[in-house]
Amino acid sequence: MKKIAIVGPIPRDHIVTHNGDLIQKWGCVTHPVIALSIMAGDKIEVIPVTHLRSVDLDNVKEVFKGYRGVIHNHMTVANDQGDIISLRFLDMNNRVERQTGFMDPIMPTDMKKLLDCKAFVFIPISDYEISLDTLKFLKKKSKGVIVFDAHGPTTACLVNGERQRKFWIDRDQWLPYIDVLKMNLEEAQASWFKREYETNDFVKTEEPDRKELRAFAEHCLGLGVKCVYITIDSRGCLVYYKERAKIKEVMVPAIKVNQVVDTTGCGDSFAGGAGFSLMQKPGDYVLAAKYGNALGALRTQGKTFDVFKTLKETNAIIERGHI
Repeated sequence: MKKIAIVGPIPRDHIVTHNGDLIQKWGCVTHPVIALSIMAGDKIEVIPVTHLRSVDLDNVKEVFKGYRGVIHNHMTVANDQGDIISLRFLDMNNRVERQTGFMDPIMPTDMKKLLDCKAFVFIPISDYEISLDTLKFLKKKSKGVIVFDAHGPTTACLVNGERQRKFWIDRDQWLPYIDVLKMNLEEAQASWFKREYETNDFVKTEEPDRKELRAFAEHCLGLGVKCVYITIDSRGCLVYYKERAKIKEVMVPAIKVNQVVDTTGCGDSFAGGAGFSLMQKPGDYVLAAKYGNALGALRTQGKTFDVFKTLKETNAIIERGHI
């Protein structure tokens, strides 16, 4: 049976949505794990890899209880550390974040028994949560595709608990060990910067600068990344990859929804959907973006994990282009 590892924190989230609703739940890794379990849990093994506080372990296991294919034995509590985060949405896409608990980093030792996984989906939410040595270890020891979300390295946690966007200054040390790089527009802007500048006009633009995004993607592909996904809010996902040594740029339209209830976990769900698709059809990056878009759109439809659908239902959503 094929295995996929979903790697990152499982924070205790306290969320105030853009509609003013209060939601308290477990976040990040839980979204793609449960999405993939509902979609294909009897056909694959879904392995959450995370560090937790001892007091939270049983509660997190209870969240996964009853979901097929979810393997629990890589959720560990050796250092008794885990993420605790509050999110207050200003609108559907922008939020104020504060963090009061901190997961210790995922290291190569966490991955030693998972080298046979077909895909590794890394979804850090802060810049300390994944060790670069972990990616180097997997690149050397495993043939599984490495999907990496740039939310982590472009987010810093300050001493007062505030979470702020930051430049991914050491980006080029990471890129050779990433197969698929996933990010949103703001994270792309924080990953592509001038060596010296007085004002960063690229960061200030509200509309995506397609020329700059392509230049950034070309840079990443030149350092060994095989595909770059940049999600453009409700419009869809830009996909960059090489075909016969030429760079391809494809805009995969978003799955249309009538109403957005909660956007927490959309990026994590996208990464999980892309990883699942690439595990089935390696190298089909456009198809993987469609699965990512579908799971991201489904995540917006409610406050619970019941929003996710079976593989048959998900394929139908992809086919018609709306939920």
